Amino acid sequence: MHLQEIKLINFRNYEALRLEFPSRFNVLVGLNGGGKTNLLDAIYYLSGTRSFQSNADSQNIRYGTDFFSIRGKFVMKDAVHEILCQVQAERKKVFQEDGIDYDRLSDHIGKYPVVLISPADIDLVKESSEARRRFFDQMISVVDHTYLENLMVYQHALKQRNALLKLIAERGFGDETLLESYNMQLAERGNLIYIRRRAFTEEYLPYFNQCYRHLAGVEENARLTYRSYLHETTFSEGLAGSYRKDLALERTTFGVHRDDFHFEFAHGDLKKLGSQGQQKSFLVAIKLAQVEIIRKYDGFSPILLLDDIFDKLDDERIERLVSSVTRNNQGQLFITDARPERTRALLKALAVEAQLFRVEQGKINVW
Repeated sequence: MHLQEIKLINFRNYEALRLEFPSRFNVLVGLNGGGKTNLLDAIYYLSGTRSFQSNADSQNIRYGTDFFSIRGKFVMKDAVHEILCQVQAERKKVFQEDGIDYDRLSDHIGKYPVVLISPADIDLVKESSEARRRFFDQMISVVDHTYLENLMVYQHALKQRNALLKLIAERGFGDETLLESYNMQLAERGNLIYIRRRAFTEEYLPYFNQCYRHLAGVEENARLTYRSYLHETTFSEGLAGSYRKDLALERTTFGVHRDDFHFEFAHGDLKKLGSQGQQKSFLVAIKLAQVEIIRKYDGFSPILLLDDIFDKLDDERIERLVSSVTRNNQGQLFITDARPERTRALLKALAVEAQLFRVEQGKINVW
């Protein structure tokens, strides 16, 4: 898969932009704040139907205007497909493939996969289990659309059950039949989600271990484990046992929405005891393993976006990282860096030919 061309109108700090990408390796250089990350975000939009920088689509509309559009051409097995994303203030988002609107945005997920490595990945270590769970859910959904369907049904049933719990708590009574219906939906879909997460983790771990060992250059015994109360009990028993607590808190406290993915070393928790370099290497390995998983399922590599990731990695790890993604990854690569001399020297040392673009305040030129 190859992104051949992208066109932006009123997207963040870009008034109008058209770029072609004939090369596999593309490097965006320029001072921070010029728009390097915004271009990667536009590519991410075409893949995932949303921004990685903001939750609200309207926040990506260029100041002083009322809409933005992103149009990209992907080459897939010698066929060219055009993807359009258009957002207008107070209107429904338009998302099209080859001129045809999607009935559901979820139908687009996984068709044109992209993997992003950015400084924001540190949230997977620093934040709560929700961030880690969301990341793995997204990763599995890209390669397994049935999993995405189960997740959407589960989340809807969870929302409905929580609303009913609140109503019962306020009134002192409620529709027990309706509650049991939600319990059954949660149990049915939750079990399927649990089984898939468990199987996926076992499948994913060898890729992660290999990627981490290559990045670290030494044996540090990094570990990633999937934690769930369903390891110890059934879904129905868990819901029954937590009912009084659920009623008191007015929310469902048992289920796969409480699972976690734990990051650690032999000497302890990554968040508490890992150095910045170890944490960064761990997170990069997680994403590189994601590339390998997608390649296994789809038969081709996703587009890899490396956004300002050289901070907090020593020169040795940087060289191993770029060497890994340029030699082992057959997909397209986009790198941003505020220090062009560093990127030039690294690519030269690795004998990698790349197209360089200079980014300056919403303008991009071939360098």
